Amino acid sequence: MSKYSNVRSIFALILLSSFLTISSASNTQDLEKRLSISLSLKKGTTERVGDSRETIRSYMKEGFVNRKPNQRADYTDYYILKKPAMFMGHELIVIEEEYISRYIGCCVSPGMGVTVKISSSSKKFENFAARNKCTFTNNVNIQAELESVNIKTKFPRAQYASLSCRERDASRQVQLSR
Repeated sequence: MSKYSNVRSIFALILLSSFLTISSASNTQDLEKRLSISLSLKKGTTERVGDSRETIRSYMKEGFVNRKPNQRADYTDYYILKKPAMFMGHELIVIEEEYISRYIGCCVSPGMGVTVKISSSSKKFENFAARNKCTFTNNVNIQAELESVNIKTKFPRAQYASLSCRERDASRQVQLSR
């Protein structure tokens, strides 16, 4: 009888583990979708569709980023991912949010940005940038970029790219298309 009980317990643990894995995958897909929406442009405007603060809170809740930014410089919060997450087929490394909490001088440009470690073609990433009036930068020196805002961490040598989806990016793209 105890062998039967052990088998049932093992089977129950396998089912629970499978459920948690599926649930976790679903959560990460939901996070990726939320991030994509927050970076997307409202049609006919220079405003973003999603709420960047809520998107970052979702990443906090799931333990992907710290409750507080790794650094705040000028008007921008920088969040370094603590565990692997994907964005458009690439490893998400940094999430940035620019907003005004108190006036410190000129030129806040609300919105978000991300930096990813490129794992294959960046074409999907570039197309997203063009559709949503974001600025795409390839071959980013992530080490230097983060050190410039006093974030001291090591990243492996790889190809990194960033996407900036802020008001100034959308306004610049509108001006260029005129």
